[in-house]
Amino acid sequence: MIKEETDWCKVRKDVPIEYAATTFINPCTALRMLEDFVPLNEGDLLVQNGATSIVGQCVIQLAHLRGLRTANIIRERSDFQEVKQRLEGLGASGVFTENEAVSKEIVGDLKGAKLGLNCVGGSAATAVMKLLGENGIMVTYGGMSKKPITVSTSAFIFKNIELKGFWLQKWMSHHSPMDLARMTDYLLGLVHEGKLTYQMEKVPFEEFNTALEKSLGKRGSVMKQVLTFA
Repeated sequence: MIKEETDWCKVRKDVPIEYAATTFINPCTALRMLEDFVPLNEGDLLVQNGATSIVGQCVIQLAHLRGLRTANIIRERSDFQEVKQRLEGLGASGVFTENEAVSKEIVGDLKGAKLGLNCVGGSAATAVMKLLGENGIMVTYGGMSKKPITVSTSAFIFKNIELKGFWLQKWMSHHSPMDLARMTDYLLGLVHEGKLTYQMEKVPFEEFNTALEKSLGKRGSVMKQVLTFA
């Protein structure tokens, strides 16, 4: 590939290669959604589903660095307590299943969020909307369940919520390579300082077929980001 020098971003050498390879996608998505849709101040609450995804893990940590609270919704799973502890270790204010998220007794004060992030759709999106406060905004950036988003009439009328979408590629088409470089420099700086981390799996290049199947969720029920190396 041949492009102008200004179209490229330099990547610092003092971060692991797997972070250099992935920062341009998931962490950038997390940062843009935190900064581009609604002003968030210290102590404010945001809610998200798909909290175990790489975007979800990054949202938790980036929000925590800003003094924001996060209510995180994950699917029912046998290792729920283990996953909950891991996400809380990243800075999550609360971790709930979909059923728990709609229970006021369990959620406590983790409701009335200004921002909601949805990458699942279906009932998981409904759970996010239930925790939104008045004038809250839900941003959809994925649809892993392949189920539509259903919104109650009361959510529009009485809470005046807004539904928006985000696609990083579209953001990049409207911003300069310098904007992207500044963003990745910031994120890789956090990685270097140990303030941003997420689970990944390295796979030898000769096993790229296995890596591809795992990345598509064809081996096991948990979606993972998988890297291949020569």
